Amino acid sequence: MSEQPPRYPTALGASSPHRITLLGQDLADDVMGEVGFGELAFWLATQRRPGPGETRVFEAVLAALADHGFTPTAITARLTLLSAPDSVQGALAAGLLGGGSRFLGVTEDCGRFLHDVLAAQEGPLPADDAGWDALALRMVERQRAAGAYVPGLGHHVHKDGDPRTPRLMAIAAEEGVAGPHLALFAAIGRVHPRVLGRTLPLNGAGVCGAALADLGLPLELLRGFALLARTAGLIGQLAEELRHPVANDIFLSVDLNNRPVPPDPYNPPPRTAQPGTPTDHEER
Repeated sequence: MSEQPPRYPTALGASSPHRITLLGQDLADDVMGEVGFGELAFWLATQRRPGPGETRVFEAVLAALADHGFTPTAITARLTLLSAPDSVQGALAAGLLGGGSRFLGVTEDCGRFLHDVLAAQEGPLPADDAGWDALALRMVERQRAAGAYVPGLGHHVHKDGDPRTPRLMAIAAEEGVAGPHLALFAAIGRVHPRVLGRTLPLNGAGVCGAALADLGLPLELLRGFALLARTAGLIGQLAEELRHPVANDIFLSVDLNNRPVPPDPYNPPPRTAQPGTPTDHEER
C-alpha cells in the first residue's frame, strides 16, 4: 500500500490555478480593496476578523510606533544603505534587528509584565481606581526591592509625559476595548512616585504593549507588531536618505574624529555582584 503524502494544514494563503484564498476569503474579490492592511495584519495573527474598534486601536498602535526620528534603528538602516545601496532589504533588516530591550522591545516587555501581574492575582480583579492603585503599588515596591525596573516607565526625551500615552488610552476607552492591562498601566503612572521619589512618564512603547495585550493578541508576537510598525518608518527613513542623505556625514563624523587611546583590557565583574539601582527604562 502506498504511503499517504504529507499534509501541511494552514488557514492562511493557498493557491489553485485560478484562485487565491486567504483566511478562507477570496483574495482578489473579498480582501483586495476591501480590507485595510492594519485589519489584515490583526486578522492574520489571530485568525479572527477584528471589530472596527479593535482595528482603530491596533492601527493607532502601529502609527505610534512607526517612527521616532534618528533612533539607533533608523541610523543603522541609513548606514547600511550607504554601505550596500543595492540592498534595501539589508538596510531594512539591519534596522529591524536593532529592536530590543531599549527600543521597540518594551512593547512586548510591558505587555508580558502586565499580563504576568494580572495572572498572578487571586480572586477578582480590582473594580475601581483605588483597587488598581493598591495592586500597582505592591508591584512597583516589589520591583524596586528586587532592583528591577518597571517596563514602560521613563523616556529620555518626553520627560514631562509622552503624548502618545494619553491619546492611545483615550482611543481605547472610546472604542470600549480598554481592559485590565491598560488599567494597571495607568495605575502604575499614578503610584510609582510614592516608591521612586520622582515622577517618570509612561512611555508610548509601554502603553502600546498594554493596549495590544487588552486586544487579546499573542504575547509572543507583541514585539513583532512593533517591528511591523517600524518597518514602515524605516522605509520612510530610507526614502528620505535617498532624497537628502545624511549617512555619509554620520560615517565621516565618526571616522574623522576618532582618537587612538591605549588598550583598556576587559575585567569581568565578580560573579557575586548584586544588581544595582534600577535606572529609567527609556524607550522610543
